[in-house]
Amino acid sequence: MVEESTEPRVRIRTVLVFSMLFAILGAVALFAYFATFSRPVTTVILVRHAEKKIEPANPDPDLSEAGQARAQELARMLANAGVTAIYATNFKRTQQTVKPLSDVARVQATIIDPKQTTELANRILTNNRGQTVFVAGHNNTVPEVIAALGGERLPIIPENEFDNMFILTIYRFGRAKVVKLKYGAISVPGGGTGTMVPQASTSK
Repeated sequence: MVEESTEPRVRIRTVLVFSMLFAILGAVALFAYFATFSRPVTTVILVRHAEKKIEPANPDPDLSEAGQARAQELARMLANAGVTAIYATNFKRTQQTVKPLSDVARVQATIIDPKQTTELANRILTNNRGQTVFVAGHNNTVPEVIAALGGERLPIIPENEFDNMFILTIYRFGRAKVVKLKYGAISVPGGGTGTMVPQASTSK
């Protein structure tokens, strides 16, 4: 008789223990889920290098006067953007594009191989997670970097366009969000630039 009376108590105690265990596990899972939203996102600002001098015999030309003006405009626009890391390729035109911003933000540019798209993406996602990063690349490498970081696949930037800016927001989960802007002097057919006026267009 004693054994029969204690058996229901044991069952009740077991049910309570497991109920508490599941409640604790559920609370931990819920906390982890909501904690992901408080983690800082990573913002990557990408541009193609500014206008370069037309020198067919020179594979590594400097920026033209228009390109130098565009580089100064980048520094003006992003001086207070909180940029903590800057990447440029091993070509003078990308390094000269980031130089004014590097000076005003007091962030030394890291030189990268334009062919190492995957390595750059991995570096940003590990070393620069939660930061605001600026990348100056080329008309074919900028779309590649965006895709490697989880953004949509974009076409190669037309050869005569230098006024595109891409802002990539990388969240903990899901695809990255891409906003495309126009900045500085308007690029016109033939590789020149027009009047520097505010531009705005978005693409997601």
